Amino acid sequence: MTLGDKLSRLRKENNYTQEQLANVLGVSRQAISKWESNITYPETDKLIRLSELFDCSLDYLLRDTMETDNKNQTDDESAIFFRRHTGYRLRERKSEKTVWGMPLWHIGRNAKGFVAVGLNARGVIAVGLKARGIVSLGMLSMGLLSFGMFSLGMLSVGMLAFGIMSAGSLSVGVFSAGAISLGIVSFGAIAIGDFSVGALAVGKYFALGDNARAMIAIGDTQAVGSVFQSIGKLTPKDVTAVKELLDTAVPNWLSWAKEIIKLFI
Repeated sequence: MTLGDKLSRLRKENNYTQEQLANVLGVSRQAISKWESNITYPETDKLIRLSELFDCSLDYLLRDTMETDNKNQTDDESAIFFRRHTGYRLRERKSEKTVWGMPLWHIGRNAKGFVAVGLNARGVIAVGLKARGIVSLGMLSMGLLSFGMFSLGMLSVGMLAFGIMSAGSLSVGVFSAGAISLGIVSFGAIAIGDFSVGALAVGKYFALGDNARAMIAIGDTQAVGSVFQSIGKLTPKDVTAVKELLDTAVPNWLSWAKEIIKLFI
């Protein structure tokens, strides 16, 4: 199989027309046609770009040998992981239409587009093993709205989640909910924060739960409070006392959190 045969096959497998591939490489469509017909050969920099684009080695492109799976030689660990767990080999492709100077969609190892899907994806909407975007979904995910095993964002959901609003097995945020939750306002099986609600609730100002520990502690079975503590249901008098203590002890910058907590009393 010649270089031209391989280029033609790889181009078709990756859903490129000759004109689209020419635009990616910055050459004319006629140049692509001549390469595939073995009339002329790509320059070295173009060969390197082709090997990256089609995920194959230079050795595979330049040797006139029988067809083998030599492309696997250049797979990095993330590409192998992706193929092993999805059964799909990621092929480079993108739309000709652009939004804000980016392709409308881009699929590839290092995808960058309005909608990006790849091992390392960046876009307004990004999906990948590593994803960065306004809306992102990935094993490692970063964005305004972020979903992933390890997630960082304004609204973050994941096994490990960090964000202004976060939810996960281990969750850290301003508003945090999870099995283990850390935040200014924290909800979880184990909740730790300025204001905490959970089975085991540890708070600076307020804690509500089965086992509560804070300045104001309200527990079902155990409560340890430095200023106020109560086990079981609060009386109307207790409710008034707790609200007054919150108004007195909580600083002004946390007044928004205090008002949220009052809803649980």
